[in-house]
Amino acid sequence: MPTLWTVLIDIAAWLVIHFGVSWAFSQPPATFFNPDHWLMRERAFEKDGRVYKSLFKVKAWKGRLPDGAALFKKGFRKKKMAESGPQYVELFIRETCRAEATHWVAFFFAFIFFIWNLWWVGLVMVVYAVAANAPCIITQRYNRIRFRRVLRRLKGKYPAKEYRAL
Repeated sequence: MPTLWTVLIDIAAWLVIHFGVSWAFSQPPATFFNPDHWLMRERAFEKDGRVYKSLFKVKAWKGRLPDGAALFKKGFRKKKMAESGPQYVELFIRETCRAEATHWVAFFFAFIFFIWNLWWVGLVMVVYAVAANAPCIITQRYNRIRFRRVLRRLKGKYPAKEYRAL
């Protein structure tokens, strides 16, 4: 197949993957996404979110990421908090799970590009998938850890001194 056609197919495939996965994950109710699920749980290596601040410098760039929720009617925008009550914070936490799951699934679609591309182009597609999805996954994990602390504070289960350190 000519290179131009392969490139056009790759671009079209990524558009279908990104929009398709995003739309599919926008359909279930927020209660479907569990922050205590094994994939979503905080890990020891995350060190209460500090790994994202120190290693990845997430605070410097997370505000520049697009919010894909704006593309869909049912989308939950996460750029800014609209409320500050515990129910809203719980919903926000679940929505970070939805967004993270969406990006994990989109990432794993990268491996289908090996079907019709040369092996090295398949590797380029995997690198693209990492570049496109890892910042979003990192941001969702960082935000979820932070908002779980906020939720504990709102429910009176978190010392005020530690809360101010956020």
